[in-house]
Amino acid sequence: QVQLVESGGGLVQAGGSLRLSCAASGRSISDYAMGWFRQAPGKVREFVARITWSGGRTDYADSVKGRFTISRDNAKNTVYLQMGSLKSEDTAVYCCAADPNLTVVVRTTSNDYNYWGQGTQVTVSS
Repeated sequence: QVQLVESGGGLVQAGGSLRLSCAASGRSISDYAMGWFRQAPGKVREFVARITWSGGRTDYADSVKGRFTISRDNAKNTVYLQMGSLKSEDTAVYCCAADPNLTVVVRTTSNDYNYWGQGTQVTVSS
């Protein structure tokens, strides 16, 4: 199975940018579609973005579309989330996740993903 470790979180002012990384070990991420989710205090975990195993297709939550970009480097076994024009409502713990099902293109619920990282905190100050 794959192990996932996120990094790159921190404190940023509204309007700023951050790039999150998700480094995988134990197995190649090319065996998985990859997603990013986030959970703010007192709220349920929500889908942020997904990228297919080849990187050929990406999908985003409406709340981040046009501001966030998911990408992957299978040679480095790493997935990224570039976040721009950050807002206070983007404050959350961000987790990456791996989905071994490569046959379905769009999967946005937590139960679709088998493996999860511990998360990295992103705090946006207004």
